[in-house]
Amino acid sequence: MPSKRYTIIVADRSSGVVRRATVSLRPVLVISGLVLSVPVLIGIGAAWKAKSDVSNLEASHRALELENASFRSATDELTTQITSLEAAIHDISARSALDPNVARTMDKLPALVKASAMGGSTEADRTAQRTVSSLGTPEDTFGLLRTLLESIESRLSVVSRFVDRRNALAAATPSIWPAKGWLSSTMGRRADPITGGADFHSGLDIAGERGQPVFATADGSVTHVGYDGGYGNLIVLDHGFGLQTRYGHLLNYTVKSGAKVKRGDIIGHVGNTGRSTGYHLHYEVLASGKLLNPLQLLSQQKPRAP
Repeated sequence: MPSKRYTIIVADRSSGVVRRATVSLRPVLVISGLVLSVPVLIGIGAAWKAKSDVSNLEASHRALELENASFRSATDELTTQITSLEAAIHDISARSALDPNVARTMDKLPALVKASAMGGSTEADRTAQRTVSSLGTPEDTFGLLRTLLESIESRLSVVSRFVDRRNALAAATPSIWPAKGWLSSTMGRRADPITGGADFHSGLDIAGERGQPVFATADGSVTHVGYDGGYGNLIVLDHGFGLQTRYGHLLNYTVKSGAKVKRGDIIGHVGNTGRSTGYHLHYEVLASGKLLNPLQLLSQQKPRAP
């Protein structure tokens, strides 16, 4: 069906000029519809964009909430690790203190004994290979911190074992005088007190009164109690790490074989048994089966002279 056409007449009264314009209705309606629909389309587009932006914001908000929850959890874990490290450092610090006299005595022990106590060298733990410049996300930062804290924990564990071994060696080091009295004979070559001939004295003789107490010079266990030839009544203590002490010419014993003793415990009394010319204690120290001069290990004041 053909479109209706309309004629528009415009007349100028002053000049009498008349102008006519013929238009078709359909194009006019189409153009008018397009003009009127543009604001509607713009509004619909804006509404869809706003809805999309809101959805994106909601998704971002949920992602941020999950990320924040993850960060809070990671922070709590790191806080727990740091608290644990602080407690471990405090404990190691408390256990690492040594009596200066015992520390000096330990330094004089044979290298073989000290190496046995420390258990040799320990391979260093692996450390984090990533650097701060390579950190791209907060997850990388938390991961690096966690790795570093784990490395510190591992190293503290090594230090703790070292302190325990060192403290055990300190307790096992013969460092006090085994009896009160006076030093009547040192270790080394001397004239035999009975025959007058050349003799090698294997320890110290500490003279004293009959029945004076004899002390364990370090922590250890009793491996021998009984009469043993020239030693007379003898006690032998094993301190671990290859260290051993012997106490001879005793009047009697206050310990039994297999007993555990601490430094300063009374184990017997000064006597005159065996190959002896008077009341005194014969004292020996051995490291890995070899005699040591006890004088180099004693940290207390020397006994009084006769």
